[in-house]
Amino acid sequence: MGIAIESPSRRGLLKTGAALTVSFALPLAGTRAALAQAAEPGASGGPSNTFAPNAWLRITPDNKVTVVCGSAEMGQGVLTAIPMMVAEELDADWALVSVEQAPVDAAYNNPMFGMQATGGSTTVRAHWTPVRQAGAAARQMLVAAAAQQWQLDAASLRTERGQVIGPNGRKASYGSLVAAAAKQPVPDKPALKDRKDFRIMGKPTRRLDSAAKINGTAKFGIDARVDGMLVAVMARAPIAGAKPKAFDEGKAKAIKGVRKVIALPSGVAVLADGYWAARQGRDALGIEWDLGAHADLSSDKVSSTLDEGLQNATAIALETGNVKDGSANSARSLSAQYDVPYLAHACMEPLNCLAWVRGDEVTIWAGTQSQGPAQGILSQVAQVTPAKVKVNTLLLGGGFGRRFAPDFTIDATLLSKLSGSPVKLIYAREDDMAAGFYRPTSRVRFDAGLDDQGRPLMLRADVASPSIMAASGFMKIPENGVDAMAVEGLADHPYEIPHQRIAYGRAEPGPQVWFWRSVGHSQNAFFIESFIDELAHAAKTDPLKYRLALLEKHPRARGVLLLAAEKAGWSRPLPKGRHRGIAVAESFGTWVAEVAEVSVGKDGAIRVHRVTAAVDCGQTVNPQTISRQIEGAIVYGLSAALYGRITFKDGKVEQGNFHDYPVLRLSEMPKVDVHIVQSAEAPGGIGEPGTPPIAPAVANAIFAATGKRLRALPFDGEALKQA
Repeated sequence: MGIAIESPSRRGLLKTGAALTVSFALPLAGTRAALAQAAEPGASGGPSNTFAPNAWLRITPDNKVTVVCGSAEMGQGVLTAIPMMVAEELDADWALVSVEQAPVDAAYNNPMFGMQATGGSTTVRAHWTPVRQAGAAARQMLVAAAAQQWQLDAASLRTERGQVIGPNGRKASYGSLVAAAAKQPVPDKPALKDRKDFRIMGKPTRRLDSAAKINGTAKFGIDARVDGMLVAVMARAPIAGAKPKAFDEGKAKAIKGVRKVIALPSGVAVLADGYWAARQGRDALGIEWDLGAHADLSSDKVSSTLDEGLQNATAIALETGNVKDGSANSARSLSAQYDVPYLAHACMEPLNCLAWVRGDEVTIWAGTQSQGPAQGILSQVAQVTPAKVKVNTLLLGGGFGRRFAPDFTIDATLLSKLSGSPVKLIYAREDDMAAGFYRPTSRVRFDAGLDDQGRPLMLRADVASPSIMAASGFMKIPENGVDAMAVEGLADHPYEIPHQRIAYGRAEPGPQVWFWRSVGHSQNAFFIESFIDELAHAAKTDPLKYRLALLEKHPRARGVLLLAAEKAGWSRPLPKGRHRGIAVAESFGTWVAEVAEVSVGKDGAIRVHRVTAAVDCGQTVNPQTISRQIEGAIVYGLSAALYGRITFKDGKVEQGNFHDYPVLRLSEMPKVDVHIVQSAEAPGGIGEPGTPPIAPAVANAIFAATGKRLRALPFDGEALKQA
């Protein structure tokens, strides 16, 4: 029977790793990466034939432009968007532009985060100005170099497709100017183009990473290999906080190819020559778990904890007018309670990390959303300086917030440190399902009062949910006690209602919670948009007209609603048995309205036939990516609305893989139409805003079809069965 490692040095190392899994707000490396050093004009040791005025781009004599992207690519298109932004201001020839993934360096910090990390639908909007300035600065230096060579005023020159052009038609390619341009001073605030002059941005553009993904040459985290590596599979705790009490190391080592068994705070790892041997060894461990304080965790206990949270919802997120007066003056009142469960991220590519600790150096290869924090975290895990940690960011086969967490990089680094070998840790999907980091469960209780015209006078909402801010390890709940993520999209909903009170009650049933695609908006849009629909039907008013009347101060909301309704044919009749529902939501600086066309069978089966989406994300970089992201977000949100649910029994998670945590199948995919509003507003995010409206749009269509209001996710088809 195996036991956990007890040597003092390893025990101390394991304690360090355990602490870092719950708190990882660590400083980034203070030194600049080699690439950024080489990019400095005149930097010693920099390549003499390369023009690299900043960390974002390099131009070589063959006229090729390489853009360096500091954000992680998880399907959202940043490896094309960032180059498009640079190339636009540079006036580059797009056919000669390529992209590379950046190392960890403060030069690539996300301005909205203050660290190099990818999430919150921030990449384009955070880098909108600095990345364009990088391209504009390079262009200005190239023009200055040509002006100096030709003895002309720089103002008389123009650029186009990688060339500087003089008033007499004389031309010089960017490649021919690299040496001279490198000697020019780097402008601090170069002028940016007017959007009417954009030639690349705003145009549908094929993604730079598509070909490699199609032909199989693209490298995802799970593709990483080094000679001599071991593959690790862990028996992870069945619930956060559980500890391995005993396990049979001998049985695991009896499996051919198994080399080591190592216990960590998060579980027991089996290291082997390959994945299958490691997986078989893991299954042979026969672990006995100490479930600790959550041994009695069940879905019923989760529900009772949420009820307690509602009773204690006293942290005020929004208060306007006086809800008592509003209630007293109402001609009619309505109440309703809505629920959503815990959700897993269910990334297609299982979590993985290849780590190699060699002396005082650490190298990892991983698809991570948080390269910058990883450098600081892993320096403490391996007890080295941050400058000695190299993070190779590979493509992510789905992120959705899950790969922002550090657990898989920490465990891989610990295993390499303890084993003395490079270790590639791969989570079995069942282990990831049980590893926590869920979208929080949430419950809301609404009370509303309507005037004699059916308009809402009063709205009260009490929300109970676990706190992502508290669970994150790097955020703090403010003094008012409101977790902003638990109420986002609800406390700041756009509807004009005179008397409102939105309150939060923290409820912590036990499971670890984390950021999930669109975070609090994912549930709160379902809550508020379903309830607004209830109010519209109570007022005997068309749900679209009802919304428009309450959105007089929100022209962007009205704009997407009207566009989605028009394109969906809201006022036109549908084939028999089909019905429409509508919803609108703002998240991450972007407005999205969706109309769902739904039918419900006699057996309660829900079929979504078509979704029409209208999106106002401000100024755009790549409309093709915007459409694809809205489509993907709809698939993700629809999977959750129809199927997604993490439940508990006897302290353990009941779901393990796609057989009991299903996602939308190809045969279930609705037709999706995406319509983009032409806008001069500042750019908003696009990776997440398509998810929040889909669940309420479908719920509202189900009500139109059946007259039954489903107030919990996933939708219960049993409740829709016809007698």
